Formats: sequence, C-alpha cells, structure tokens
Amino acid sequence: MEWLLFVPLAALALGTAAFVILLRNPIYCALALVGTFFALSGLYLLLQAEFVAVVQVIIYAGAIMVLFLFVIMLLDVGHEPPPWLRRDRPRLLLGLGLVALLVLELAVAIGSWIAPGIRGPYTSDYVNAVGNTQLIGRLLFTEFLIPFEITSIILLIAIVGAMVLARRQ
Repeated sequence: MEWLLFVPLAALALGTAAFVILLRNPIYCALALVGTFFALSGLYLLLQAEFVAVVQVIIYAGAIMVLFLFVIMLLDVGHEPPPWLRRDRPRLLLGLGLVALLVLELAVAIGSWIAPGIRGPYTSDYVNAVGNTQLIGRLLFTEFLIPFEITSIILLIAIVGAMVLARRQ
C-alpha cells in the first residue's frame, strides 16, 4: 500500500526538482520548488513524521518561498543566460560530472551507514512512547544545536546579501 503512494510522490519530487534546474524563468523555478516541497511533505507523512511534514509545508512552501519570490521580483532577474554560462560550457559539463560523482559517493557512504539499521536509543518504540514532536525538540536543542544555529546564521547572511544586491541599483 505504501508503494502506491511512495512511487508517485517520489516521481513528483524528482520531476519538480528537475524543473527547478531546467526551467529558465526564475518564477517558474520557484513554483517548481514549491511542488518539490509538497512532494517531500507527502514522503514525510509516509515516514510517519507528521510534525516534519507540517513544518515543511508551513515554513518552506509558505514563508521561505514567499521570501524567495520577493527577492526574485525585487532583483528583476533577466531571462537570458548569464555570459559565463555561454562561454564556459565545457567547465559546466565537467562540474556536472563531478557533482554526479560526489552524489554517487555520498549515496554509497550513506547506504553503508544506514544498512546495519537504526542505532542508539531512538527506535520506533521510543519514538512512539515519547512522541515525534518532543523527540525532535529534544534532539534539535541538544545534539543538533550547533547545526541549527549555523543554519540560522546562513539564512541571515543570505537575507543581508539579497538586500545588498537589491540596493546596488
């Protein structure tokens, strides 16, 4: 039964993610990214991570994409490809090949890490006893506090960078 939901959601996520890269209009790219967020939210629901699915829709598909669209419209991004893309096609293809190689390497590393199974105290019985939201909160503010704070700093830097780019004109 789960496969009947997983396969279309995964195909939708991959298709809309490909559109994010392939479409030329930045507004359409952002809308395709919203589709990717909704498909990922459905995949989170299949994993019984309801809190993460709701946060994915509210925060990313809602707030973050409104910010992205605002910045895209504020910068008035042109429709033609940038000059570096026209003259550096061989380097672009080399970069894409290296990215594919790194993704393959990452998949092998993650596959060997996940294969033995879930380690530690966070088994499904523990999650059912404590609850998803409480476990996420506990992990977020104990074990993953530094990455959480680094992410907030990176977002702040991105917002300041967008404002600096918008003020140049």
